Amino acid sequence: MSLARISIPRLFLLKSVPTSSSTTRLRSSWTPPRSQLLSPPTSTTTDPSLALRTAFLSSLSSPRRRLCSSTAMGDSAVDAGMDEVQRRLMFEDECILVDENDRVVGHDTKYNCHLMEKIEAENLLHRAFSVFLFNSKYELLLQQRSATKVTFPLVWTNTCCSHPLYRESELIDQNALGVRNAAQRKLLDELGIPAEDVPVDQFTPLGRILYKAPSDGKWGEHELDYLLFIVRDVNVHPNPDEVADIKYVNREELKELLRKADAGEGGLKLSPWFRLVVDNFLFKWWDHVEKGTIQEAADMKTIHKLT
Repeated sequence: MSLARISIPRLFLLKSVPTSSSTTRLRSSWTPPRSQLLSPPTSTTTDPSLALRTAFLSSLSSPRRRLCSSTAMGDSAVDAGMDEVQRRLMFEDECILVDENDRVVGHDTKYNCHLMEKIEAENLLHRAFSVFLFNSKYELLLQQRSATKVTFPLVWTNTCCSHPLYRESELIDQNALGVRNAAQRKLLDELGIPAEDVPVDQFTPLGRILYKAPSDGKWGEHELDYLLFIVRDVNVHPNPDEVADIKYVNREELKELLRKADAGEGGLKLSPWFRLVVDNFLFKWWDHVEKGTIQEAADMKTIHKLT
């Protein structure tokens, strides 16, 4: 596996780190459309082999990072304003910790994985995904993150950005199936898109990026991010706990959004991971989306380390 380096001087710098060889369902007042939660993994989507099951069970006995007593309930002074739903997710969701070669090395709470202090001190790197959903007119669905989000509130970003969790169905490495299962789950959680509208076999993993980005003085991201593309006409019912607004954009409308963000017009901001994808990959991949040749753009062997 190769590590491709891309220089983005005006964006966030990724410090060098040593390399090695090589949901809890959201409980809120919001109810998903059709009052339907995702069913347990089916044989067509998440039926791993006995070897995969054995590997998962074995991993449960591996060293695990735990919250120390001082952070078990968060910093009451700093986190007093944290929304109850976001607080629950921060402490109940367990992200997948990986090394720079995307090998699983453990798991930790979403809270710890997004503390810049821990990211810097322990080099915590977690697995993530970013979904880019296009409709049949090849318009890209964007979302504005809710004001209650702990990291990057009210920024505009791609369709859905989140994390596979440390659970059997989302740890499956083969063909990025675990990540695709997680993407289907979060599209329902965040945007109310039913699972049947976004079958896991319709996601195309195009690549992986590794980046670090601070959100504010306390929070930030350090992610190995899977980029998933899908072309589907879907029913969208945004969850206000997660999403403030949505819009479909064509190429020219996205370029205007970029111009406004660069100029600081109206306080408009874009997420750092979305901007990195836009600046390096999106428009050439958009060509493949429109031509129906998206598989030709896929490169899952390279991890693009953005510095």
